[in-house]
Amino acid sequence: MIELTGYIDVPEGRREAIAAALPLHVELTRAETGCVRFDVTPDPEVEGRYNVSELFTDRESFNAHQARVKASAWGEISAGIRREYSIRERNDFKK
Repeated sequence: MIELTGYIDVPEGRREAIAAALPLHVELTRAETGCVRFDVTPDPEVEGRYNVSELFTDRESFNAHQARVKASAWGEISAGIRREYSIRERNDFKK
């Protein structure tokens, strides 16, 4: 499994557009083949920060997700926004 964790810091002038686009992004991602978990939630302590937690069944599914996002409306709306992510392979995950 491939796990991504981290956050995206949305600048003040882009927060409205990101908040409006996020529900569809989450819905489309959760419907992707290989998506086990996809959560993007506002950070309770840092304004404009969204915490991100993703889990995909394998590298192929994760890479397909990344490619789809780059070509999507979300990819366009969120382009250039600062992100801090950690990606790792997990063999210990149980559903």
